[in-house]
Amino acid sequence: MTMKKQIIYMVCATALLSSCHIYKAYERPDSIDATGIYRDPVSETDTLASADTTNMGNLPWKEVFRDPKLQALIEEGLANNVDMQAAVLRVEEAKVLLTSARLSFLPSINLAPQGTITKMESSGYVKAYTAPAAASWEVDLFGKLLNASRGQKASYLQSQYSRQAVRSQLIGGIANTYYTLLMLDAQYEISVSTEAAWKESVRTARAMKKAGMMTAKTVDIYKENIRVMEAMKIAGMATEAAVTQMRAAYHQVSGSLIELESQVRSVENSLSVLLAKAPQQIDRGTLEEQVMPEDIMVGVPLQLLENRPDVKIAEMTLASAYYTTNQARAAFYPGLNITATAGWTNGSGIQVANPGQFMFQALASLAQPIFNNGKLVANLKVSKAEEKIAQMNYQQTILEAGKEVSDALHEYDATSKKLVQDRAQIEQLEKAVAYTSALFQSAQSTYLEILSAQQSLLSAQLTEVSDNVQRMQAVVSLYSAIGGGRE
Repeated sequence: MTMKKQIIYMVCATALLSSCHIYKAYERPDSIDATGIYRDPVSETDTLASADTTNMGNLPWKEVFRDPKLQALIEEGLANNVDMQAAVLRVEEAKVLLTSARLSFLPSINLAPQGTITKMESSGYVKAYTAPAAASWEVDLFGKLLNASRGQKASYLQSQYSRQAVRSQLIGGIANTYYTLLMLDAQYEISVSTEAAWKESVRTARAMKKAGMMTAKTVDIYKENIRVMEAMKIAGMATEAAVTQMRAAYHQVSGSLIELESQVRSVENSLSVLLAKAPQQIDRGTLEEQVMPEDIMVGVPLQLLENRPDVKIAEMTLASAYYTTNQARAAFYPGLNITATAGWTNGSGIQVANPGQFMFQALASLAQPIFNNGKLVANLKVSKAEEKIAQMNYQQTILEAGKEVSDALHEYDATSKKLVQDRAQIEQLEKAVAYTSALFQSAQSTYLEILSAQQSLLSAQLTEVSDNVQRMQAVVSLYSAIGGGRE
């Protein structure tokens, strides 16, 4: 064996040994940890050691959102939403690119027939032709094409998870907007009822003011209870201040109705955009008809890594960076290309023979980088740095996912507790209104006290509606946070 061959064999052996890592498929780093990322919704310090083997995020979205009208809106949004359609097209694009990357392992074949006609002075026309088929094949000795294909597969999976992220966000967005509409509807109904009651109260307050100056004959005309009317005559019970205050309260509620109508219109327009249609009225149910899941199951933290599309996108970004680094490593090693040409020709040099003859030619070339001014080393360093950044972003995405789950759990727990307090407060305020009215009838209270009690009751009723919807939206947020809405 000559010295030249020995050197070649040693170089090839060294390259093969050092390139083992190039062929290794991506594996999730051991440093990626999801332990303890759920915070207990009650405890100030403890993390949630969830023992749930099931995950609410695994439920089909129709089992979470049971309102038929909401289901119809979600289905319409999934079918027509522009972002959703764009995400589907990006998946198809990535699939085509993946197919192209896989086809790079196969040889390329080209057919390039040629024909010439030559006129010489001493002879007639000379006709020559060549009908070759040329094939070229890059032999993937050191994983250049393999890592490119694996990287493209990671990009393809990334596009699928991106589509899932859009789907999950769309489902949650439509649900949240729908519940907001129901909240505004409920608040509007309460305000309308209050407006009507207070409009009547303005009339009553005016009558009470006049009653303080009425004669017994006027009392008889109005056919009111004599004891009540005598009570209304007592000084301070029906002053101009009471009438003015009641008018102000009435105008306040009337103004809030205008604002609520504007909010309803705005939310309907936003929901219409999600459904990819012109702004219009949205057919919907009522807040009282909504039924939400009672069992809140977050599953073990590991499920978060597998279910959440943004976490999977971050992981596929890391995988893609890993394969890019492998491609940078593979650039240090030789590249082998094989070309072959076969076909028929009647021309060979200056000789033209008929009939034509079959020809075949094969060529193998090996190219080894020797000097490139440090570009390969620089590219490898950049690739390693990008891979490290992708790994840190992956871990950060997991932490943010855990935060979202924790926030949603706490919001659900807090609003559930607050609704109990809201209900108790409303019950007490309803009693306060009734007691104050009774005291007023017995001349032991003023009408301003009734007004104050009614205002407090209205505020509590509106708050209860808002808290109820916040609890629903906490369920939506939790469902999305643990990867709900998947196909």
